[in-house]
Amino acid sequence: MAECIYYKAGYKYQLTRDYSVHVSICPPKKIETEYLRLTPDGKLTIFKGYAWDGASGPTIDTKSSMRGSLVHDALYQLIRHGLLDDSQREKADELLYSICRDDGMMWIRANLWEKAVRWFASGACRPSSEPMEEVAP
Repeated sequence: MAECIYYKAGYKYQLTRDYSVHVSICPPKKIETEYLRLTPDGKLTIFKGYAWDGASGPTIDTKSSMRGSLVHDALYQLIRHGLLDDSQREKADELLYSICRDDGMMWIRANLWEKAVRWFASGACRPSSEPMEEVAP
């Protein structure tokens, strides 16, 4: 009989190197998980192996959306896990806009993305939206 595998579905990308960026979210104490670290001075480190799904909704992934979607997904995951307060969601959405703009996204597209996540992505911060472990066979 074959042994089972355990996995989570729904991811398209995986970091091959650690990535760090300073963000405007500064928790009172360091937050650290297997793949994420956020320090009180706002340094977010996303570790090699972290998986995310890129752009969500009726859009496409482009070079100008990759870093923004990575940081946004990481921050939303910290909110889902209760490690960051939901009140930080608006800052995470603003970071999506600013990182995408820094990476060359046209302002109108970045603006639409920010508005879309503000209006429609609150469910992505709920613990119930965390991908569940699956098993096969």
